[in-house]
Amino acid sequence: MLARPHVTRTAQILGVPLLLAGVVAAGTAQLAPSHHAAAPRPAAVRALPKTGTLFGVAAVTAGNAWSVGQTLAGKSVILHWNGASWKQVPSPTPPGGGAFYAVTATSASNAWAVGGTSGKPFKTLIAHWNGHAWKQAASPGTGGALFGVAAVTAGNAWAVGCAGDCYQGFGTPMKTLILHWNGHSWTRVTSPSPGPATSLSSVAATSASNAWAVGCTADCFISSATPQTVILHWNGHAWKRVASPAGGTTGALTGVAATSAGNAWAVGCTGHCFGPDATPGTLIAHWNGSTWQTITAPSPAGGSVLAAVAARAGAGAWAVGYTRGSGRTLILRWTGTSWSRVASPTPAHGGELLGTAIGSPRRAFAVGASDFGDLLLEHWNGATWK
Repeated sequence: MLARPHVTRTAQILGVPLLLAGVVAAGTAQLAPSHHAAAPRPAAVRALPKTGTLFGVAAVTAGNAWSVGQTLAGKSVILHWNGASWKQVPSPTPPGGGAFYAVTATSASNAWAVGGTSGKPFKTLIAHWNGHAWKQAASPGTGGALFGVAAVTAGNAWAVGCAGDCYQGFGTPMKTLILHWNGHSWTRVTSPSPGPATSLSSVAATSASNAWAVGCTADCFISSATPQTVILHWNGHAWKRVASPAGGTTGALTGVAATSAGNAWAVGCTGHCFGPDATPGTLIAHWNGSTWQTITAPSPAGGSVLAAVAARAGAGAWAVGYTRGSGRTLILRWTGTSWSRVASPTPAHGGELLGTAIGSPRRAFAVGASDFGDLLLEHWNGATWK
């Protein structure tokens, strides 16, 4: 099985490192789609798999959402929310297995899922929803994996991750990877790769001239005591590195969401974030149109990580993750003036939330896995998380 940008408590149960990215993306759904789009009608649906991990979720409306991940057997999994329940939809899995780490959607007939294959040589994995079925799409012949995806329109999307042997860590060469969809094909775009072993975990885009990608250096998603946060910006012509805010330079950024050129959020963890000796604290940074600034946020004792963030105009923002010490899920909400913790269900044996999305002011989604390797799906109904 593949790794994903952070070693979590779930990884200890599944026996495999899980890399984040996570999506609103995660990463994963930083969009402003039509609120009147009809929900897709998959030709075939089946009951949910019992075991596995959901890494990302995206919502077009309150009644139309997607979630992606991997089953315990190593096959990719895609779920669809029809407004009443989640159902599994057939998804492409390459020979040898694979996983989808992030998903994005702009309408009932356009969605993308990205990830990577399980067997060496590791390759990127991309699939497209055309309104009827998920089909594997051709991706540039670059070894590595994709951990984040964001689409502005049907003809403009970004996917980010790691080029190289992304799952070995501990000094293995790897660099940032950014792909762009122009409506016809995916192509690799030049991106800064500061520091050793740099990977991108999440991407958000609001227009043809405004996109953000975040991640970290020094194998931080595997295990590192000295990681540095990385923030890249697309200005319509090139990707450029932007300075991380004071108080948010050491650590990892695992999720990013944006609603406009002057409003974006990035979340993650400070200090030594992942690995058996990690002692992280939550990290939230805000872009106000000119600079990134760290924002005070709840950070429960015992080590806390934020894995993903979602924001939507008129619907606020949510950030999700987990606490290492207690093994509890963690959900924070932006009230307009501050971040506050909101009660969230946790399985009896512990669990983690790795992705979140907003369907409407009264409907939000959070996904992840229990520490026993069961899928974890939570919903905000406007009053509580269930």
